[in-house]
Amino acid sequence: MARPTWVFLQAFAIFGFLHLGISVSTYSDNPLLQQELDRVIELPGQKFDVNFAHYSGYITVNEDSGRALFYWFFEATEDSASKPLVLWLNGGPGCSSIAYGEAEEIGPFHINADGKFLYLNPYSWNEVANVIFIDSPVGVGFSYSNTSSDLLNNGDKRTAEDSLAFLLKWFERFPQFKGREFYITGESYAGHYVPQLSQAIVRNNLLFKEKSINLKGYMVGNALFDDHHDHVGVFEFLWSTGLISDQTYKQLNLQCRNQSFIHSSESCDEILDVVNKELGNIDPYSIFTPPCSDGSSNRLWKRMHMVGHVAERYDPCTEKHSVAYFNLPEVQKALHVDPKHAPAMWETCSELINTNWKDSAGSVLDIYRELIHSGLRIWVFSGDTDSILPITSTRYSIDALELPQTGPWHAWYDDGQVGGWIQEYEGLTLVSVRGAGHEVPLHKPKLALQLIKAFLAGNSLPSLQLHSDT
Repeated sequence: MARPTWVFLQAFAIFGFLHLGISVSTYSDNPLLQQELDRVIELPGQKFDVNFAHYSGYITVNEDSGRALFYWFFEATEDSASKPLVLWLNGGPGCSSIAYGEAEEIGPFHINADGKFLYLNPYSWNEVANVIFIDSPVGVGFSYSNTSSDLLNNGDKRTAEDSLAFLLKWFERFPQFKGREFYITGESYAGHYVPQLSQAIVRNNLLFKEKSINLKGYMVGNALFDDHHDHVGVFEFLWSTGLISDQTYKQLNLQCRNQSFIHSSESCDEILDVVNKELGNIDPYSIFTPPCSDGSSNRLWKRMHMVGHVAERYDPCTEKHSVAYFNLPEVQKALHVDPKHAPAMWETCSELINTNWKDSAGSVLDIYRELIHSGLRIWVFSGDTDSILPITSTRYSIDALELPQTGPWHAWYDDGQVGGWIQEYEGLTLVSVRGAGHEVPLHKPKLALQLIKAFLAGNSLPSLQLHSDT
């Protein structure tokens, strides 16, 4: 769809004003003009050029209450017009996709330890796709509501509704991506967000008898699926890796196995406190890598529904760098953060949102059953050194779907080394990532890039070809 000539002329005038330092309005009722206003010219601490455009701003998802979600969108590094569109969501609930997904996992801009300068991530997923990050729900990151009670009433249902409203409006602002192949990805509590949003899109398309959003599939990592099966898997992983005692393992199964991950009982919380003591000073999100030594990123293990903590070299204090950078006024200005709605203190995760979470589905396995039949491409991946939502949890939850296997369990390879293991089912593929923690792209960025390439292409990850010496 070609843009009207007057839009280009107005956009040209606006950017002329920007370069001259003249103040202009940061909001337009015209979607195409707003797209140009959302373009990010340059970021503080960016000492390098990039060959892709990126945009950030707000989409109002509810006019009555004034709920608005903040996004940051990156075009693909090459030939963006032919590349698919990928949405990344972090979980919590209450954690920022900008803080985690963009700034330390799959985004192109990562933050140095000084909290002031950026460096390019060579394994950014915008190498293979156009990528959107959303701070969801309202109250997370830079997203906001004009109705303060909204922050106390977030939950699974409204998050899916608001995310669908966001996407429908985002495609109006970026009409050149309408009809583009679209995939949803995420991790941790986004194990709820991703299938719930996928379901909302599929049902919306059926309701209006058109593919308003051309959803082709979704992929989740170290995801929350089902409270019961995931708890059983967590406890088994903690015990089998020698992190907790036999007695604590038995108490966990007695007190917590049928509890909600979000709203657990007092007796369950008490035994989770014991777990935290027995774990000692390790990073439960990546049990074999060092924790942040200054304590800024350490969280109680019992907050296991909150996402965790590499950069050019592994840095367990990455969250601290994000807090420093995104609180800089000049950074917020460059990203078009509205000063009237900017948080007093930007945080990677909001305890207010988390502790006031309303509805949390006990299981999303029924959504999987529905969406598998709809023909979506569905992949699940798991870093195998995560104790928060470990691979044992993922395997128990997938086993509960009772899907027929279409091939044998086998290793996949990267540069001749085992990258992990694969099990293919009818309608779903499970991939483990060897040596990765809760945030797979943080610890194994090269493997994660290989993973998204294979997923988008609908190909299996490479198996090692063994050649006979005879």
